[in-house]
Amino acid sequence: MGDAAMAEFGTAAPFLRKSDRERLEAQTRPFDMKRECFVPDPEVEYVKATVQSRDGDKVTAETEFGKTILKLEKTIVDCKLCKKELMYHQSYSSLKYHLNERHVASTDVPDVEGTLEDQIIQANPALEAFGNAKTIRNDNSSRFGKFIRIHFDNRGKLASADIETYLLEKSRVTYQLRAERDYHIFYQILSQVKPELLEMLLITNNPYDYAFISQGETTVASINDSEELMATDEAFDVLGFTQEEKNSMYKLTGAIMHHGNMKFKNKQREEQAEADGTEDADKAAYLMGLNSADLIKGLCHPRVKVGNEWVTKGQNVAQVYYAVGALSKAVYEKMFLWMVVRINQSLDTKQPRQYFIGVLDIAGFEIFDFNTFEQLCINFTNEKLQQFFNHHMFVLEQEEYKKEGIEWTFIDFGMDLQACIDLIEKPMGIMSILEEEYQDSWGHGEPSGDAPAAL
Repeated sequence: MGDAAMAEFGTAAPFLRKSDRERLEAQTRPFDMKRECFVPDPEVEYVKATVQSRDGDKVTAETEFGKTILKLEKTIVDCKLCKKELMYHQSYSSLKYHLNERHVASTDVPDVEGTLEDQIIQANPALEAFGNAKTIRNDNSSRFGKFIRIHFDNRGKLASADIETYLLEKSRVTYQLRAERDYHIFYQILSQVKPELLEMLLITNNPYDYAFISQGETTVASINDSEELMATDEAFDVLGFTQEEKNSMYKLTGAIMHHGNMKFKNKQREEQAEADGTEDADKAAYLMGLNSADLIKGLCHPRVKVGNEWVTKGQNVAQVYYAVGALSKAVYEKMFLWMVVRINQSLDTKQPRQYFIGVLDIAGFEIFDFNTFEQLCINFTNEKLQQFFNHHMFVLEQEEYKKEGIEWTFIDFGMDLQACIDLIEKPMGIMSILEEEYQDSWGHGEPSGDAPAAL
């Protein structure tokens, strides 16, 4: 019932139902359950108040009308009612409003899956575990871009949320600079806070046993990996992940660690690679649900499409190691994207959406000692954004002055970045040449990692 329908109850309406405006304000106002309460009132039995201070058995509170009162603690009713015998303190109107708006739980056992608000908050630890890493300048740097939308209905009430991600830094999975670290999840798993994970993934707790994750730093002073793993696991629970889904993500992460330890050698008098021991391949294949022989065969003798036919080609050791790295990066990326889709499924309540607040978070412009292809894309994106800003702030704004007849001498601020942008994105630019070199290198059967050297 809306305000119009409640009007027929006259002066009793405010006691039966709060107005639409009051209800909306209540939904958007911060609620401190430790301070919010109901206090006796001679006119309407009880009114809402906020505790200001306590002195022994006396409580000073401020009512919703701005009046400061002093009451005995036993006469004040806490807003979080858990015992039925306490409910007689409230009038019918305050009790009804309290039950409708605050939802008193009838059990002490909470649901594992959280509310929509909880899930939106808990999406962050999950994304950070698999998408953040230590860089030279930031111990918890996001290595992917994301656009978060928080949706609201036509009354401004939270309805749902969704997340889009862009350009995960896949190269970090297999390579890190000396002062950097791989993604947090690898070190969280090795923290021993969940020893059953180490047993399930067939790994030790020493990061230096795994080549992919020990090229840079393995610990960060500002990060407690044990606590972070518990936060990640709890986040999955709140988001509604099943135990099987969680285990699958952990297993794929463990498989990637084993990928980095796989060894290969050339056959005698041949340029054909073969496995130099199968222990790590066996572990990786087991965690991925594959046959170990099929995994090794796919790396050493991949099938490629030539025209309309599939043929099996041989690979030397260098090519196989490139293939292992490519496989590891692809698996991690697919797992990360699946996790984002799964989180969005939990955040999609199917409720009507009218408005949304969007927040875009992308990686910033950085120059490292060694810059990956992803960093080139990140810096290129930042250049284009900066050009957009400069054009609107310095060029279009001055053109607007001319349209309005304002006397103005055009100023060139020297902020035009178009030459740099054209160098990268135009035909025969860096991107075009890179693509051509990659295609040419694959056509000659050489590992694509050598292509940038042609520049």
